[in-house]
Amino acid sequence: MMHSINTSWLFLTAALCLSTTDALAQRRGKAKQEFADGQAVIVDAFSESKDWIQHDLWVETEFDSDGDGALDRVHVDVTRPGQTDSQDLRVHVIYETSPYFSGTSGGGKSYFWNPSHEVGVTPPERNSAPPIKHQSKRPLMSRSQIKTWVPRGFAVVHSASPGTGLSQGCPTVGGANEALAPKAVIDWLNGRARGFTEVDGEEEVKAYWCTGKVGMTGTSYNGTLPLAAATTGVDGLEAIIPIAPNTSYYHYYRANGLVRHPGGWMGEDIDVLYDFINSGNPDMRETCNCDVRDDILMAKHDREAGDYNEFWAGRDYGNQLGSLKAATFLAHGFNDWNVMPNHSVRIYQTLQAKGVPSRVFFHQGGHGGGPPMEQMNRWFTRYVCGVKNGVEKDPRSLIVREGAKRSEPTAYANYPHPEAEDVTVFLGKGGQDSGTLVMRSARNQGSETLVDDASVSGAKLAAAETSIHRLLYATKPLKRPVHLSGTARIKLRVASSKSAANLSVWLVSLPWTDSRSINDNIITRGWADPQNHASLAGPCVFEEGAEGSRYYVSPEQGAPLTPGEAVTLFFDLEPDDQIIPEGASIGLMIFSSDRDFTLWPEPGTELTVDLTASHLHLPVVGGYSALSRAIK
Repeated sequence: MMHSINTSWLFLTAALCLSTTDALAQRRGKAKQEFADGQAVIVDAFSESKDWIQHDLWVETEFDSDGDGALDRVHVDVTRPGQTDSQDLRVHVIYETSPYFSGTSGGGKSYFWNPSHEVGVTPPERNSAPPIKHQSKRPLMSRSQIKTWVPRGFAVVHSASPGTGLSQGCPTVGGANEALAPKAVIDWLNGRARGFTEVDGEEEVKAYWCTGKVGMTGTSYNGTLPLAAATTGVDGLEAIIPIAPNTSYYHYYRANGLVRHPGGWMGEDIDVLYDFINSGNPDMRETCNCDVRDDILMAKHDREAGDYNEFWAGRDYGNQLGSLKAATFLAHGFNDWNVMPNHSVRIYQTLQAKGVPSRVFFHQGGHGGGPPMEQMNRWFTRYVCGVKNGVEKDPRSLIVREGAKRSEPTAYANYPHPEAEDVTVFLGKGGQDSGTLVMRSARNQGSETLVDDASVSGAKLAAAETSIHRLLYATKPLKRPVHLSGTARIKLRVASSKSAANLSVWLVSLPWTDSRSINDNIITRGWADPQNHASLAGPCVFEEGAEGSRYYVSPEQGAPLTPGEAVTLFFDLEPDDQIIPEGASIGLMIFSSDRDFTLWPEPGTELTVDLTASHLHLPVVGGYSALSRAIK
């Protein structure tokens, strides 16, 4: 059921929350944070940038990731209202941390892994990217967040991730130090860790101006790190707003046992990302390259099999949520094929099950794109500032509908839509042209075969009227719109002509068009390794969320296929919330190599699908009756 958000009463609530001391401070002319309609508002006294105090420092952490025998120190900058000194004002903090603040590699994709090789074999070696020029950014490494939050009475803090910029240590790309570094900064803001004026100095800096209450936000890698910090359970981190966060490096670089690259970054892997961010002290880079990149990342990421292992499990924040208590507002695009939407969906559903205050904002676009400012402000006002603005009573899900402005999401009680139900549809023969997708199982549909060719893109395959390189099955044109909300799942009985092969699945809206609108063609996608069929035999091998969302975390290793012998796989496509319009058909496309995401083996591998033993589960709002009315 849809809900509207009524905040007209919130100004009175915020005003009543002002303490007697605050009221006296106002009458005496002291500047203070102000609220209206449940949000922190711009205060003239905080808006003059010439009055802001800006400085930097180094915070001592609890780790020594570069092995030099001394605890690493991370570089931090601060921008705060001048009243923190002139009027002894204490303020809350909005904090963003990043490995990108001090520059990234300009080596380009020529230093990525070459995807042109057979599945399951040792890949050709790659060349490391050229060193990043070391630079000193003092006193500010970034200006993000400052103009938004300082005029509203917050301090803004940035820090450089370990081994980047002027921070000591080594980059680890998801290692423990990436969570412990922002924890140390929050500990410093609360008086529990030491800060120094210089990287190797002894003169201490205190955060006497801070209340100790912190909110974190950021996008992409910068959105991953607030979640990483929150998994430590650090006191003082009250709320986070991760935007398009990568919550598991395995699920960023792999899919159901298959080597699969993030969209737009063919050939990237975790060691490539290390080179991309390795901007720290040049004197330590050889040590970090050897100890971290070569001996850990490249030695354990396994580009041959693509299996989940202990290395990947340690870089999966879904395994580390036990101590998380910060109120979490996740934002993601349903057409983000870089950091895919399940990264946020599974975290949200786990936090819901744990009872942690949590909410989601989804839009129909690609990578990035946070909630409307009003919603972010309300979240931080409630959980960082402690103003009881009723945000915890708001609908849990905000979704930007097709064609709507990102600033105008529709509110729903939850995600997936509470009225979404699993509906099974079945495959009917004719897939090299267009077979059928129907609601009743038909016997004796037989098997159909496709021939792999990685040189042909998925878009060309979906647009083709006929092709030997894919199998396509579609419903009749819809007589009314169909609302899909949640995770589509597929069961396939498939045989390969070789011992290893890619397997790719797209759910598409047909007819395929040349439209630039991202919603006109792609509904969702999924990938899996048939060699991992033993661990993809059913739901039990997946991590279960509160609403049944599943993430592949099986430690069972894949094994070579017997050519011609059929195996059964059951796996998820990426979650979605999309309304398929009247007149369109819902199409299921099965193919082997996905040029934009998988390895590129030589053409010719054949995949044969047993249609009778295969089917698709769709999350339909209104369930069986809604889909039936639309396609009958």
